[in-house]
Formats: sequence, structure tokens, C-alpha cells
Amino acid sequence: MNTSIWNDIKKEIALRIDAEPSLKDYLESLILSKENINEATAAILASKLNNDALSSIDLYHIILSSFDENEIIQNSLTNDIIFFRENDPACKYLSTPLLFYKGFQGLAAYRSSNILWGLERHTMALFIQNRSSEVFGVDIHPAATIDSPVMIDHATGVVIGETAKIKKNVSIFQGVTLGGHSFTQEDRHPKIEEGVSIYASSTILGNVKVGANSIVAAGSLVLDNVAANSTVAGIPAKKIK
Repeated sequence: MNTSIWNDIKKEIALRIDAEPSLKDYLESLILSKENINEATAAILASKLNNDALSSIDLYHIILSSFDENEIIQNSLTNDIIFFRENDPACKYLSTPLLFYKGFQGLAAYRSSNILWGLERHTMALFIQNRSSEVFGVDIHPAATIDSPVMIDHATGVVIGETAKIKKNVSIFQGVTLGGHSFTQEDRHPKIEEGVSIYASSTILGNVKVGANSIVAAGSLVLDNVAANSTVAGIPAKKIK
């Protein structure tokens, strides 16, 4: 599957170059010159997250080496891209999240920082987290656990705390906070089960469980567990369906 999706992305890029020749060098350097999704994602992240501390080339090798440490990361990145394409009506092409969606890019930056965190490279993991927050407006702690696929749509203002856990097929929209209920070192952040949709500007606080296939309506404040297959809304959130 990964090879097929990668080939489809390269075909799309060739069409984009035909349509916008002025972007030829940019698209060739980031996509067509690369061998796979890992390399392309690392190149895109490095082009956006570099600063005076780390050049684009140095950061590219750091991110790519982190991907090389995880045998399933290519599947994770590929599945995230497919999930964006299938669930965002505005996303017409597989190459769009990779190139242009800061939600995907912020999630990919988290995936690199999470691997680095697991390798005890905490300083580099936090550097990437910080740069992702500054550039993409997405603040995900490197120690959080996020399965694949996941979609973070629009992404501005999304905050996901250290002990949060998010299972697959979850959609998160702009302004969502998965925050802690205390300042202690305990397990203090939400647990999001499969198939959940969390709409814009919702806040979920504490070590609460949001059950599978549930919906958190926009602007809600969730302080308690949410039953599977339900919809909650309001401040504080109550079950409405």
C-alpha cells in the first residue's frame, strides 16, 4: 500500500508542476527527489521548522533518522494522509495534506518527537515540539500517545497533554484542548477511544474516557466520561444523543 500511495502522490506532484511551473524546483526538491513518504515528510518538516539553532539539512537528517528508528512510521504517515483525504471534503488530493495542511504536518512533527522521546532524546523532542507550536500552532507533548490514522483539521490552537492517549480513526478540529486536571505527575489527561470526533474549541480536562464513536460538539467543556456512541454538548458537557 505504501508504495502505491507514494506513486500516486508523485503523479499528483507532476500534475501540480504542469499547472504551476514556478513551483517546479520547490516540489521536486521536497517530493520528486525523495524515495518515500518518510523522506518527503522529513524534508517538508525540516523546511518549515529549521531556525538559527538547526539548519534545514541538519533537521532533515534528525527527523529522518527518528523515522528510521520506527518500523511502522511509514504506515502511520501514509494512513494519516489517507484519513485526511477520506474525511476532509476540502482535501481533493493525497499530496495536499503532505504539502499544505499544518494539521498533518504538526501531527507528523509529533510522531518524530514521540520517537525521539522514547529514545531518551528529550531535549531534541522538546525542540521539535516547540518549533511545531511556533510554526503550526499545534502543541502536542512528545510523550502523548496517538495512534494512526488521526486527523487534526485546521489545527490552530490544538493542545494535547503529556499523558493523553488517542486511538485510531479520531478527528480533532481547531482549538481543541486535551488538558490535565492537576499539576501533579499522575496520569492526568483524556483518553480518546476509536472513531471519536472532537469539534472546534472543545476542551476535555482530566483523566476521563471519551468512548468509541462518540461526538463532542463544538465549544463543549468535558469533565466526565463520555459514553460510547453518544453525543455531548455544552458547558459542562451533557449527553444530548
